[in-house]
Amino acid sequence: MSQLSYMEKLLDGVEVEWLPLKEVLVRTKGTKITAGQMKVLHKDGAPLKIFAGGKTVAFVDFNDIPEKDVNREPSIIVKSRGVIEFEYYEKPFSHKNEMWSYYSDNDAIHIKFIYHFLKLHERHFQGIGSRMQMPQIATPDTDKFLVPIPCPNNPEKSLAIQAEIVRILDAFTAMTTELTTELSLRKKQYNYYRDQLLSFEEGEVEWKTLGDISDFTYGYAAKAQESGDARFVRITDINTNGKLSPADHMYVDISEENERYLLKKDDLLMARTGATFGKTMIFEEDYPAIYAGFLIKLSLDPNIVNPKYYWHFAQSDLFWDQANKLVSGGGQPQFNANALKQVKLPVPYPSDTAKSLAEQARIVLILDKFDAVASSLSEGLPREIELRQKQYEYYRDLLLSFPASPAGGPQSHSDEAA
Repeated sequence: MSQLSYMEKLLDGVEVEWLPLKEVLVRTKGTKITAGQMKVLHKDGAPLKIFAGGKTVAFVDFNDIPEKDVNREPSIIVKSRGVIEFEYYEKPFSHKNEMWSYYSDNDAIHIKFIYHFLKLHERHFQGIGSRMQMPQIATPDTDKFLVPIPCPNNPEKSLAIQAEIVRILDAFTAMTTELTTELSLRKKQYNYYRDQLLSFEEGEVEWKTLGDISDFTYGYAAKAQESGDARFVRITDINTNGKLSPADHMYVDISEENERYLLKKDDLLMARTGATFGKTMIFEEDYPAIYAGFLIKLSLDPNIVNPKYYWHFAQSDLFWDQANKLVSGGGQPQFNANALKQVKLPVPYPSDTAKSLAEQARIVLILDKFDAVASSLSEGLPREIELRQKQYEYYRDLLLSFPASPAGGPQSHSDEAA
């Protein structure tokens, strides 16, 4: 019998009670700690993890924070600001006091069952948070949220159903975790080989400053539109892999004023401000696009540098070691054209143009293969991870769509809370 048909039989005719989360789990507070204190107290290998929202964490010793602020039960952590999401964690932990978490003190409630249900409805909470200038939710938003409890009058059967759903969904997340770990190793391998290929023997290379081999153009200042003649490429559209994000397209209309900002194949763009300063993208798309004002286009001399060769260089430590020294301080990091001009690029065989470009092309061919495995959404491990995630979401939707749910499900709760 398939897992799904087994679950259909298990859930057939099952009564479901919908309860506010605060009646199902115990909510816990965080600890008073600043970002600065987290940096000072952080010790690699320390046993206690402290969450601070997003991906910011610190590992500290147990005596670094009050014992009352240490959570030792498997818990659901609510990341309540910025990107609103839920995280399951089993080891001892704490978190900043603007966050909160939940654990179960009821033997008939499987904490991970509730976690999977909340993950199913993350978008609901993101919708609530998006009403604020800084996206965030408050404790009542989760406390009042309705969660399903199967067979409420039969705790043993209820727990068996919850545990079976968790078993199936955890099997899918385990596959994703395994692939993600493999991807991390591949990326490390890619970074290693990239740095090796960009390291030349003395005499084979000349470090040329970008100011001598490139022109720089700031982007077009305009308000993005929901529709238009060309995609409007913004600083937020550069993803973590240095590629153009396929999601959240915004547009502008092409005019005489902005025609000169139209991108061509293999054009290079760099973010010049904010947390993503220095991040460099290569434009590989076949549709019209115009780049925005917080981006700089690099126009490299084609007789000296292959654009894709520069793009790989711009992802390497050889570039970032320079960029981090050249960036200006202040509230918003600035990495303008004057700073970019000082960056030095290794150009192989500088006295022989044909040999230099051939060597750059050889390096690009090798690194492109690594990049496809480590970063491509159309092939390699990222594609496999995406498929596994979709498979998990498909089964999660089926397994957590209980009969006798309130009309509109969680939406009825949100209306009540409003």
